[in-house]
Amino acid sequence: MHGHEWDATDAAGPAPGATPARPEGHRLVPLATVLVQGDGLILHWSEDAEALLGFTADEAVGSYAARLLTDESDRGEVLAIFQRIMDGTGTSFVFPVRHRDGHRVELEFRTYPIAGPGGTLLLLATASDTGAIHEIEADLAVLDGIFGRSPIGMAVYDTQLRYVRINEALARMNGVPAAAHLGRRISAVLPGINTAEIEQTMRQVLRTGRPVVDARSHGRVPGDPRRDHAWSASYFRLEDSTGRVFGVASSIIDVTERFQAEARASRAQERLTTIAEATARIGTTLDLQRTAEELIEAVVPRFADFATVDLLEPVLRGAEPTAIPADRAIKLRAVAVGESYESGLTHAVDAVGETSEYAPHRSYTQCLRSGKPLLRAHVDEEVLRGLVASEERVAPGIAAGIHSYLMVPISARGMVLGGSEFIRMRNSEPFTDADVALAEELVARTALALDNARLYRRERETALTLQRSLLPQEIHRTLGLEIAYRYLPSSVVSEVGGDWFDVVPLSCGRVALVVGDVMGHGIRAAATMGQLRTVARTLATLDMPPEEVLTRLDETAHGIGEGQFATCICAVYDPLERTVQVASAGHLPPVWVGPDGLARRVDLPPGVPLGVGGVAFESIEFTLPEGGMVALYTDGLVERRGQDIDNGIDVLARTLAEPGRTLEQTCDAVLGALVTDGTDDDIAMIMARVLPLPADRIATLPLTGGGRLPGKARRFTRSTLERWGLTALADYAELLVSELVTNALLHADAPRRLRLFRDRVLTVEVSDAGGQTPQLRPFAEQDEGGRGMFLVSELAQRWGSRLTRDGKVVWAELELPFGVGH
Repeated sequence: MHGHEWDATDAAGPAPGATPARPEGHRLVPLATVLVQGDGLILHWSEDAEALLGFTADEAVGSYAARLLTDESDRGEVLAIFQRIMDGTGTSFVFPVRHRDGHRVELEFRTYPIAGPGGTLLLLATASDTGAIHEIEADLAVLDGIFGRSPIGMAVYDTQLRYVRINEALARMNGVPAAAHLGRRISAVLPGINTAEIEQTMRQVLRTGRPVVDARSHGRVPGDPRRDHAWSASYFRLEDSTGRVFGVASSIIDVTERFQAEARASRAQERLTTIAEATARIGTTLDLQRTAEELIEAVVPRFADFATVDLLEPVLRGAEPTAIPADRAIKLRAVAVGESYESGLTHAVDAVGETSEYAPHRSYTQCLRSGKPLLRAHVDEEVLRGLVASEERVAPGIAAGIHSYLMVPISARGMVLGGSEFIRMRNSEPFTDADVALAEELVARTALALDNARLYRRERETALTLQRSLLPQEIHRTLGLEIAYRYLPSSVVSEVGGDWFDVVPLSCGRVALVVGDVMGHGIRAAATMGQLRTVARTLATLDMPPEEVLTRLDETAHGIGEGQFATCICAVYDPLERTVQVASAGHLPPVWVGPDGLARRVDLPPGVPLGVGGVAFESIEFTLPEGGMVALYTDGLVERRGQDIDNGIDVLARTLAEPGRTLEQTCDAVLGALVTDGTDDDIAMIMARVLPLPADRIATLPLTGGGRLPGKARRFTRSTLERWGLTALADYAELLVSELVTNALLHADAPRRLRLFRDRVLTVEVSDAGGQTPQLRPFAEQDEGGRGMFLVSELAQRWGSRLTRDGKVVWAELELPFGVGH
């Protein structure tokens, strides 16, 4: 509020002998100095005499003053005055003298007789222009009038920022007598105001010479020690024409009322801005924790130095909140915590994820139960003890500097979800009723978003539980094939999707790989996915070829109705032949990688999506050699908005072709390359790599040539099982082999091959050229035939047949003895 300092010696004027300063904008009166002899001869003529009268020193020195400076008519009067001076009877007078250019200048003279060399009497005279003196006197009178009578506070400070002069208006404003200011700095006179900022401003003016206008200051002065005031001050530097700095001057007015009005308007504007920004920031996601964090980000540091959001445990589980019983403690979990600086207060509150229990009598509990805000404008140790969950948190809170506290219950639909705390430490203003209203507005918006997130979480968890229950819970190991898979729910879409995958073990060590995608999202899509997956699994276990599986699956999807469509791909891998038979219903093509490291798309007849109805599907077959790998996937893996889907498939192919990874690592690499920032669709993916078949798991006997084939097959079977350590199954296996080979001889043109395969079970399969599948037929006791397949059905754990491109295969399975691994 009040100004800067300057040196008192500078204020008093120049040092003795120094050339008088001539500040710009001010006219100083020249003081002519002349030394004359007793007879009037001029001995000395000063520069100011030259400036005042125009005669140079060369022209004046050696001339008689009366002749040089007066007309003939005035000389008698001049000589009389000169005589009186020399007699000692006149020392001061006013007399007009002649200027070099002829006009008259009225001068005020002062004379001083002095003794010269040898006792000679000399006269020293000084003269100044009376007109200029009168003007200066008028200016000073005006200046004194302004300084003394102005209602605006005014002060002058030396270069050390000490008061040199102060008017009564400023003295009254400060409540300190004017004399008590002089020679002292502002900080000594007015310790209750922001003197550091004021003096910094004044030093800046001293240093740069640039005036400062409307510099604000605030605080309390001795004249009104119980009320804050605000002032507007302007500062300018005092200097002469040579740049010599004398100090700083200031003018000051009290703007307390305006300041308070501006502060109220500013706070109102800030509240509106905070609400507007918070509205845009809070509730951008349907995530409970992120929503709580958004509230923290909206209030710290603008509204509070420290803030927390804690939610009741049932709310975090998605359960409906209930009324808080009056006699029961409550448990809350910290969901978000934020601070504007390292205050140490984080040690006095729960970290995110931690839980605290509040007894029924605690202020926090009572506040939540009432649903009304809890304001403690001024916090001390006793108050804080009633707020925190445990005694050991009081000391850290006091050490952190808590001085004001506000807690607002988080309520939605009339039920309390939790509470949000706001704390001030460095912010010296205590919370007010206006702050409570603002906090309630922000928390109400947050509560709505939190409740929506809670409801969404519950619905999503329900849908995800349904979806996960419909996906494979366990993937059985398949001999000769390593399998890895990934399933990622959408990270953006608010509902679950209908993507699925399945690995279906089939007879003779074969396996069906199925990947599908129901169009749309939500529980309905998930339910449709479950129906289609179940049907696809059932159809595959019936040894249907892939195209037949899709045909039947299309009928099922069409029967569901209501526009439910899905894409699907079905591939059956035979580890013994190392062939893949695959068909597609509008699905993306598989990508396979050979031992040469080249990745290729499988060129498939595209087919139409399931649900169209009445459309035939085609399959192709290709060989997947040892070390080869194939990947099946849904479009969520490779499709991105604004990008060609072929680009995604190309990235997938390049990633699959990179060598040196395990299958699991390859899955992760694919996701890392294609799913960088989440996906707006579900992702299902299966990868399979061909492994070498162990020699002790498969044995093949061609059923060609002469001789009794059933006997030959029985002997081969027994010797093989003895070699495998499965002698306990030899009798049953011999009988099954004998019946199957005999049946092929009787009902098919020619048996072709017997194959024994040991995996989870022992499989006996006989292939022949016939196209008619065996059936169980009723027979009578006296019938001599017809019992072969009945006997097979009784002996085998499971049996069946499947058509091939050149005939069929009939197979039967025997359960391995307990303790025999596969």
